[in-house]
Amino acid sequence: MYYPDELVEEIRSRCDIVDTLSQFISLQKKGSNYVCCCPFHNEKTPSFHVSRNKQMYKCFGCGEGGNVFTFLQKYENMTFPEAVEYLAPIAGVTLPERDNSKEAREKAGKKARMYELNKDAANYFYKVLWDENRGKLGMQYLKKRGLTDETIKHFALGFAPTDSREIVRYLRSRGYSDEEMIASGIANYSEKYGLSSPFWNRVMFPILDEQSKVLGFGGRVMGDGEPKYLNSPETDVFNKRQNLYGFVFAKKSRKSRFILCEGYMDVISLHQAGFNEAVAALGTAFTSEHARILKRYSPDVYLSFDSDGAGVKAAMRAIEILRQKEVTGRIINMQPYKDPDEFIKNLGAEEYEKRMESAEDSFLFQVHTTQKKYNLDDYAELTKFHHEIAAFLAQMDDPLLRDNYLNAVAREYGINSEHLRQAVSKEAMVLANIRQREESRSADGKKVSKEDHVKHTEQLLLTYLLEEDGLYAQIEQYLTDNDFTNELYRNVAKMFFEDLRAGNKPNPAGIVSKFEDADEQSEVSALFTTRIEELTDKRDREKAFLDILLKVKQNSFEKWKAENGNDISALNEEIERKKSLEELKRINIRL
Repeated sequence: MYYPDELVEEIRSRCDIVDTLSQFISLQKKGSNYVCCCPFHNEKTPSFHVSRNKQMYKCFGCGEGGNVFTFLQKYENMTFPEAVEYLAPIAGVTLPERDNSKEAREKAGKKARMYELNKDAANYFYKVLWDENRGKLGMQYLKKRGLTDETIKHFALGFAPTDSREIVRYLRSRGYSDEEMIASGIANYSEKYGLSSPFWNRVMFPILDEQSKVLGFGGRVMGDGEPKYLNSPETDVFNKRQNLYGFVFAKKSRKSRFILCEGYMDVISLHQAGFNEAVAALGTAFTSEHARILKRYSPDVYLSFDSDGAGVKAAMRAIEILRQKEVTGRIINMQPYKDPDEFIKNLGAEEYEKRMESAEDSFLFQVHTTQKKYNLDDYAELTKFHHEIAAFLAQMDDPLLRDNYLNAVAREYGINSEHLRQAVSKEAMVLANIRQREESRSADGKKVSKEDHVKHTEQLLLTYLLEEDGLYAQIEQYLTDNDFTNELYRNVAKMFFEDLRAGNKPNPAGIVSKFEDADEQSEVSALFTTRIEELTDKRDREKAFLDILLKVKQNSFEKWKAENGNDISALNEEIERKKSLEELKRINIRL
């Protein structure tokens, strides 16, 4: 790590997890924990729990968990050192110069190296575009689309030449290895062509993060080639679900809204016309992560999707996601034109602003769009339409918002408001039953492997030892870190037991900080946040813990026997292990 463990732990211990996370998400107190809908996946029933006592969070829906550092890494897309540096001034800690050892440089170097490679590639494409001969096709295309030199420079647009190996030769000359180019997605290998780039004969759109680092690229083919738009694959630095094109500029616009578009050129055209709050998803459908990013800066989003059938469907999906994140959505009517780019070219910025002022409420847009499917002169179809409205309303969690929309729709379509309210109640019950069945199928229908069962038992054991004071002292002679069959769990147990033997208060959030890999951090957090069955009777809880301890010891013995069972010299150890297991069955646990 860049910084000493002691300093990292000091920063973590000074930044209360509830206070820190409350700056980003809305937490509600529930018992000893704080809860909310998970910011990392779509859900309507809160399953994201934050424990002030453990200084950890855990989502029992998607499994995400960790401490304040891991939250910032996931939520803000920070590296671990960046999370430490973000929290240091909040904790009142002055950081020393980063550890510049060879080991630290090697650990941190992979991502930094990829950022540099992407930056060099972007500079190369940019220079090619401005070359009168090699970039002619790309420049002609951009000029035909009405872009000014200033806009082209602002977005650092470029051109990938027709020779797919040219960028490979250039990056090699800059000292990058073939493996680094493949990892970044700028090149791939085939037996026919060797190492070459999938980006050739394309106008290039560099994709930047919030710190203006180049994450990857989008490329628009010149001519009739396929695919029309090609995007970089996901890499160690590029996650399409967590980044938006143009966001680095839009967040600086100081406007109290965002405009959400579908494509690169829509964003660029709007920025050129003065609407520098425009952003777009990156070669993927709009996601809850995208909605979360926008909500951090503004609760108001205007949707400027294509006006064709596909665009309307995409808008309908985005509306639901925005509503789940409590973001107000409005729909801009761009007819008779297909997209913002065409609209701006034909009617101009002033008319687009007028369309924004008259943008339609997203829920009413859903209703009016749905209405087109039905013949309202036919009573049967009219009834189906009313039931579909009721289903839309039933999905709204805010009762006041739901009631306001219910009354508005009832007035517009001449529906008896009480009858509509009854229909909404029935739809809400149906929805609740569906969710319950889905949760039941998920819990009962998923096949659990023996390995997963063993890991879950070890998770339960450590969670018990953390939550029940004095429990470890009763079983210390029977349990060691070597009883954990998973290497990661074994390392965690070793640190945990060392703290307990030293008489120190268990510090699971501090243990999480000792791991740098995000997946490992999440898995380590699960060792201390596993949901334990709620048993009110003390003897039942004691028996449940002993059963778990015996399972862990039995699994450990079976693993040892599989590895050493044929070794005659291990016979005495096998006898001792069996004896220990029998003794363990007879001990009395007191909680």
